[in-house]
Amino acid sequence: MFTIVRPEQSSTTSFLPNDLFIAINALKKELKAVILAHYYQDPDIQDIADFIGDSLGLSQQAASTNAEVIVFAGVHFMAETAKILNPDKLVLLPDLAAGCSLADSCPPKEFAEFKAQYPNCLVVSYINCSAEIKAMSDIICTSSNAVKIVNQLPKDRPIIFAPDRNLGRYVMEQTGRDLILWQGSCMVHETFSEKKIVQLKIEHPDAEVIAHPECEPSVLAHANYIGSTTALLQYSQQSPSRTFIVATEPGIIHQMEKETPDKLFIPAPGIDNCPCNECPHMRLNTLEKLYLAMKFKTPEITMDESIRLAALRPIQRMLELSV
Repeated sequence: MFTIVRPEQSSTTSFLPNDLFIAINALKKELKAVILAHYYQDPDIQDIADFIGDSLGLSQQAASTNAEVIVFAGVHFMAETAKILNPDKLVLLPDLAAGCSLADSCPPKEFAEFKAQYPNCLVVSYINCSAEIKAMSDIICTSSNAVKIVNQLPKDRPIIFAPDRNLGRYVMEQTGRDLILWQGSCMVHETFSEKKIVQLKIEHPDAEVIAHPECEPSVLAHANYIGSTTALLQYSQQSPSRTFIVATEPGIIHQMEKETPDKLFIPAPGIDNCPCNECPHMRLNTLEKLYLAMKFKTPEITMDESIRLAALRPIQRMLELSV
């Protein structure tokens, strides 16, 4: 099991400087730190980060950084991955409660029992999983490279794909491979309303729907383009369309608007007007918590070395096959 070193519970408001951007940049120099942020983070965090990316890009950055401290503005499986790749570096996560519904949908004990039913299978696990699940895997993938990786695996070996069933279905369609799917899902990507997307298409007939492959098949059926978060960003820049309905966590829209401010980006709505198109875990990180994590060098991610080593091998294999 990994452990997370928790900070002392105390009032922190007195520690906050007037200008958090200046203070964080000063701490970054002092600590020789790098700030890695996912596209789904708050815009302020994206703007202060040294690198913004999706899971593949963030993993590649974590594997190659020379920084002494990695401050991971994302969720816990991302910070875990950085620690797996950098056992001798201090890895900080601004909010310990920043988990992942998809990772939580694949408990290690239950997955071990599931895996034991298919002893001849290769296990391909989406990076959105815990270190324990990674340790039980043969190779890790992201939404950026899942199709590429499955296409490189031996045709005569059956494959378990975990934990996201929707990404698994998409990979099956793209590769023609039969995959044994663990039935996990992301709370954000499974709650987009197909009905409201159709209504938006009627209101904006020239709009393109761009969607992440973690979305439900009914949503993907309306998409003009399906891709990873980075791929969606790149497509929105290259497409001649001026309006996009974006079916992924709307944090990415900050970068889309920065890159092409003359285009309109409409977040795909959730069911029953809920705010569920925003990931509640990602949004737990704030600029204040980022500053405090760097100021006090906590919360720190640690884990058992046997788990780390077992999880490292499938991550390294992913990075090798993603070149």
